[in-house]
Amino acid sequence: MANGYDFIIIGGGSAGSVLAGRLSEDPSAEVLLLEAGGSDRHPFYHLPAGFAKMTKGIGSWGWDTVPQRHMQNKVFRYTQAKVIGGGSAINAQVYTRGNAQDYDDWRQKGCDGWGYDDVLPYFKKAEDNETFENKFHGKGGPLGISNPRAPLPICDAYFEAAAALGIPRNLDVNGETQDGVCFYQLNQKDARRSSAAMAYVAPNRHRKNLTVKLGAQVRRLVVRGGRATGVDLVDGTHLVANTEVILASGAIGSPRLLQLSGIGPADHLQSLGIDVVYDQPEIGANLQDHLDLYCISELSGPYSYDRYAKPHWAAVAGLQYLFGRKGPVASSLFETGGFWYADPDARSPDLQFHLGLGTGIEHGVAVMPQGGVTLNSCYLRPRSRGTVRLQSADPAKAPLIDPNYLQDPLDREMTIRGLKLTQEICAQDALKPYILAERLPGPDVKTDDDYFNFICTHSKTSHHCAGTCRMGPDEGAVVDTQLRFNGIEGLRIVDNAIMPTVISSNTNAAAIMIAEKASDMIKANYEME
Repeated sequence: MANGYDFIIIGGGSAGSVLAGRLSEDPSAEVLLLEAGGSDRHPFYHLPAGFAKMTKGIGSWGWDTVPQRHMQNKVFRYTQAKVIGGGSAINAQVYTRGNAQDYDDWRQKGCDGWGYDDVLPYFKKAEDNETFENKFHGKGGPLGISNPRAPLPICDAYFEAAAALGIPRNLDVNGETQDGVCFYQLNQKDARRSSAAMAYVAPNRHRKNLTVKLGAQVRRLVVRGGRATGVDLVDGTHLVANTEVILASGAIGSPRLLQLSGIGPADHLQSLGIDVVYDQPEIGANLQDHLDLYCISELSGPYSYDRYAKPHWAAVAGLQYLFGRKGPVASSLFETGGFWYADPDARSPDLQFHLGLGTGIEHGVAVMPQGGVTLNSCYLRPRSRGTVRLQSADPAKAPLIDPNYLQDPLDREMTIRGLKLTQEICAQDALKPYILAERLPGPDVKTDDDYFNFICTHSKTSHHCAGTCRMGPDEGAVVDTQLRFNGIEGLRIVDNAIMPTVISSNTNAAAIMIAEKASDMIKANYEME
């Protein structure tokens, strides 16, 4: 556009895709969506089981954490999406919203308009739920949500094993209560991944007022006279935003780009030779994530999907999917799980489980040659806080990602409790016909020190990072409750970076909700259709 665009959205991930689809509903608004990654044409982005390829490098930036000083300097692979659709194009498609109390806590912190009753309509607005249509769920929205197409008998045995420990079955963990084990609902439609890009961008690419640029990495935000006026790309292109620049690059990408633009902690920026545009110490602070642990059991027979890694079985799986939309290709491989308590006095579940129908599904996780099953756990409300900082003013360099896992002793205690509970579940009689033996952690791990040493070798991120550009009513907050940047006009942040505290579940559904709500706020600000 010769005169620029009304809205420039930086980041074509879950939130950015929603914004592009919703803001371009007004034909008078010129909307530009910039995505540093490429297209999602490869089949792995659309087949549910393609998730198994994703944490191993496809469609990601290839970043790692800094050595974790409270975990014997362990370095974690930290998968961050670099493809249209963002995290929704590469995740395990698990659709969970968190607990209602999470959002009520935000409101109690002064984030008016962000309580559970405020956000529920936006979860529902996004949904095209094939199972539920009630006070908690909606139909007819852009985002496909369905039940698993290919569960295995070991899933029912897992439910029975949990019941033996007093953990009930829950048919809808996004409904009245979160407590219990379940089949997760999934971001799928017709046995294909329903990413935010497929739901909100692909159907609207024909709109004359929507421009989508792939492979467009932003070098910096341009700020003149205290107002965001556009962006510079790494290829030298300058783009003008007449109304707003909207940053939707995620809890790592958004603070990274702000700091590259001279917006962030002044002392840190000056140490790298970056001219300070706006001193905001909390940009890149308050990083929260869920640390994921796993109990891996070897099976006594072909009861998981591990055998389909062999070429002839992979061919069988392909035929099952082609002719029936069933079998391992139709599975996200982590579609069973649930929520329970490490602390029995917690205000709501503080543990989450994901049952993996195989082993070695994610980067760095052990493989059982004879076939196995993986039960993950994560502590949902960590007290530890980390940072996102720059190692260089060069945008080609990876950021310094420090989740600061287990800095708080309570996180360590509750994390170990969660791992012990996964072992108890796997040891129940209901799973004995399937499980030959627990291999990890195994019988040699006995004391809490043993467990800690085990965790420092066998753990990973849950990919639930949040909080690095927090929302709040106070002067120190990065954005206000309308998600407008405090101190620079014409700049808004719309992604999981704005969460004051990470929610108690997977975070992708919340990113979509945040963008749905922000879209309505933006439309109201500018009296858009």
